[in-house]
Amino acid sequence: MKKQIQLLSLMSLLALTISCEKQKDNDPVVQLDAVVVENIHAPGDVINRTTGQVEQENPFRYYSLETNTEVNNADQNWDIGFKGTTIIVNSGVSGPGNASAAMMQGTFEETREVPTGLDFRSDSQSEFAIPTGSGNGWYNYNSSSHIISPVPGRILLVKTNGGKYAKVEILSYYKDNPPISEVNAMTTPGSYYTFQYILQPDGSKSF
Repeated sequence: MKKQIQLLSLMSLLALTISCEKQKDNDPVVQLDAVVVENIHAPGDVINRTTGQVEQENPFRYYSLETNTEVNNADQNWDIGFKGTTIIVNSGVSGPGNASAAMMQGTFEETREVPTGLDFRSDSQSEFAIPTGSGNGWYNYNSSSHIISPVPGRILLVKTNGGKYAKVEILSYYKDNPPISEVNAMTTPGSYYTFQYILQPDGSKSF
């Protein structure tokens, strides 16, 4: 009788374990929705074309990916900042925080996780985490039309000031996100960022 009770107990434990595993496997997957941020106006400095001197220095526009809000100044909690075609992160020479960033090739939809070994960097005196210059970072500059357009398949991965991971795609540099074929560099208002991002709130590297 004792052996029979032990056997029944073992079978019950096994059944409970299998039941728990099935429940775990059937747990619903939390769908992370993309956030679209429109018309962050971040003009670059006004530079004298003849002398090359800065005539008007404009401020960066700071943004918190974790709270989905603009931030007023660099001393507050923010993750990325914009000015002209430059994007900075809250770390190193750009801010007091711990944010970092890396770039990768791929579509926004197909980027499902942070690749192993990806080099996340802070801003330094020698270079920003998100490189500047046409073709180096997030944009291309057409010297004939003077149009700035996002590089297709260029994704920014950001580790926020709070240690969360986000994937970011710049959609447009022009007000109201017009089709690039309708942009006229002389008349279409520029320095207006529209971007989409997904933040993983649980701290994991999966999107």
